[in-house]
Amino acid sequence: MEPSEKPPKLRWQRTLGVMFVAQLLASVGFSTIFPFLPNYVEYLGVRSGGSLVFWVSAVFSVQAVAMMIAAPFWGAMADRYGRKLMVQRSMFGGAVVILLMAFAGSAEELTLLRLVQGLITGVMSASSSLVASVTPRERLGYAMGLMQTASWAGVSVGPMIGGVLEFFFGYRIAFVVTAVLLFVGGLLVLLRVEERFTRAESVPRGFGGVFKSWAHVVRVPGVSLAYLLRFIAWLGRTMLVPFLPLFVAAISVRGDLAGIYTGLAIGLASAAGTFSGVVLGRLSDRVGERPVLVYSALATAIFYLPMTFVTEVWQLIALNTLVGLAVGGVLPAISTMLARLTDPSEAGTVYGLDTSIGSASRAVAPLVAGAIVTLTSAPGATEYRYVFLASGALFFATTLLAAWRLPRRKPADGSGRATQ
Repeated sequence: MEPSEKPPKLRWQRTLGVMFVAQLLASVGFSTIFPFLPNYVEYLGVRSGGSLVFWVSAVFSVQAVAMMIAAPFWGAMADRYGRKLMVQRSMFGGAVVILLMAFAGSAEELTLLRLVQGLITGVMSASSSLVASVTPRERLGYAMGLMQTASWAGVSVGPMIGGVLEFFFGYRIAFVVTAVLLFVGGLLVLLRVEERFTRAESVPRGFGGVFKSWAHVVRVPGVSLAYLLRFIAWLGRTMLVPFLPLFVAAISVRGDLAGIYTGLAIGLASAAGTFSGVVLGRLSDRVGERPVLVYSALATAIFYLPMTFVTEVWQLIALNTLVGLAVGGVLPAISTMLARLTDPSEAGTVYGLDTSIGSASRAVAPLVAGAIVTLTSAPGATEYRYVFLASGALFFATTLLAAWRLPRRKPADGSGRATQ
């Protein structure tokens, strides 16, 4: 080892630290605008006709569909050309397209830009593949929990920032702030992350090799189940997102404060998830992902159900905070499971497919939620409550599936392999 070369332990810890900050900046930025997209759609108006519910659903679904298609290809490129390059692509590309959203003139233009965003971004996937490729197998729970913590911490701050910006300056300034944060995160990765990437010999070459990589990952025992659990969990978590600001406005005494209330509800839930992500991530390194996933999903289902009956904003905020605390153990456990089951050289492909699965779920979620709202609403009224009931049912299904199908897997041993 050269005198100036850092030991492997220090290299992966430094990479993890830089990626934590970069992911935090990206999460703050995206969550500054994400909760208020329905309100922005309403503010911009529709030129070609169609209901508000349709365009709110479209502006969420189109981005998710685009990411569902693009993410597996970007993941495969990461395994062939480097994970750092993919992180930079997602952050710098995201900065440009988000900035353009600040100047959108209609719901149609915003929807088109969201389509482009889905094709070129994917920060969490790129970051996760980079971290998973350098982290020792026995520390995966901690590392993935920390990355989830960065995401949750950003979401705990971003909506409140977005609410304040919207209240004082309008919607558009939030997109400018998000673009700046993504650009700073990209610079941080460019200047501070050192990746000594060498393409593994096991990674198939050529365009056809991409499909071979996907097929190989999916055939690994347990991976398909992990992807199914991801789909169900993301569906349950994101179904209510497009309509949460509208529901808050419906039960708020002061409608002009609905944006701030929405930011507070999402922010406190994310803060709770920030705490539980680290704690439960460390716990999964000791006891395995299965018990963490099963009990966290069950708690999430239990906390969702009473949200169906809330009549005041403070009740919604309190229950949503408990949901955040519980779900903070669900998503990192699935990410850790994928990392333990697969080889580090396939990290890009693994998390590219993972992002595609999550994006498919997010694409379906607004459509499912919109259908629930439409079918449960009386003529001349709009009812959002039953979306919470459906989310609780999906997390209960996640609990049953994980308890029934997941093996009682012990944490990784010193060799980095999970043991039965």
